[in-house]
Amino acid sequence: MEERNTEQWHEKAGQLGIVVIIPTYNNGKTLAAVIEDVLLYTKDIIIVNDGSTDNTPAILKNYPKLHIITHPSNKGKGTALKNGLKQAKASGYRYAITIDSDGQHFASDIPLFIEEIEKEPDVLLVGARNLTSDNMPGKNTFANKFSNFWFKLETGIQLQDTQSGYRLYPLHKINVQRFYYTAKYEFELEALVFAAWGGTTVRNIPIHVYYPPQEERVSHFRPFRDFTRISILNTLLVLITFLWIYPRNFFRKLTWNNCRKFFHTHITHSSESNLKITYAIMLGFFMGIVPIWGYQMLATLFLAHLLRLNKVIAIVAANISIPPMIPFLLYGSYLTGCKVLGRSVELHLTDISFENVKSVLEQYLIGSVIFATACSILAGIIAISLLTIYRRSGTT
Repeated sequence: MEERNTEQWHEKAGQLGIVVIIPTYNNGKTLAAVIEDVLLYTKDIIIVNDGSTDNTPAILKNYPKLHIITHPSNKGKGTALKNGLKQAKASGYRYAITIDSDGQHFASDIPLFIEEIEKEPDVLLVGARNLTSDNMPGKNTFANKFSNFWFKLETGIQLQDTQSGYRLYPLHKINVQRFYYTAKYEFELEALVFAAWGGTTVRNIPIHVYYPPQEERVSHFRPFRDFTRISILNTLLVLITFLWIYPRNFFRKLTWNNCRKFFHTHITHSSESNLKITYAIMLGFFMGIVPIWGYQMLATLFLAHLLRLNKVIAIVAANISIPPMIPFLLYGSYLTGCKVLGRSVELHLTDISFENVKSVLEQYLIGSVIFATACSILAGIIAISLLTIYRRSGTT
């Protein structure tokens, strides 16, 4: 890395519009050292005192030139970061680097972030820790791998580290006012997912990290409670991914040229037989309607692989469950269940008794499987008819 003195780094950070945000809660033993180290690289610092009850207020009095946000009570790291990011954006900064105040991160890595955004502006950078380093808590390694898996499922992006708090946010590319509903540690995962969904490039850069011996650590992470929060968040994000993000991305790519290419590659000039193509379409229609919301695409991929059917065709057909179609599919499933079970179609919305809810759910579940089967067969009849008539090279 190119060597520069403090004044040169200050100038570079100022030119790029960088501010450093330091959220802190009862880290009085390390806070001053972190601030002093950050000051070597920039004077633009926002401290968010998240209701500290130790000597943090006394320490911050020694830095009257820094922008300090004080929460009267502890609101959680997510809220502290959101308020810091909102303040940074309102102050006109282009980038915000977030660094923890517990001394685990090295301010000397700030130039790494600066040099990366000089090469590639407006990218969201996440510091990637060495997960095999000495003193790395085992629970951190497991939690990070767990988080990495869900992040890839939700965004399609493979990251080495999704839980590091050492990051650079491009403030004009993320909407800190509108999104982000979580308040604790899970906010950092949510912010990454929403940024990726919004089209922001998200990637890792290697950083250094220090994990003190167990007896010296100050951690506010509550394994059971916070892990549960993260798990609930991932469940919701996966549902949104399969019900909205994947269909949205599919239709964004649905141009005339892409449609023509798809039919040319997978239909008219495919080496597969008409029956194999038809079966893939039927599988997609069936899986797109059956009530396994959030897991339809995964199940479709798995079954298409197991049955050796065209995965692309099956996934495209499964997109029958796109949001505009969902009301019709729900009604068709419920209506079918009512007809099969010989029950009234009317919904008694004023009666929310267990028996009524059970009856409606039973009608929907039974009806959805039958309705999905009927739609699948109908789609198959139409598909095999069209393939037989129009496909030049297909064989049955």
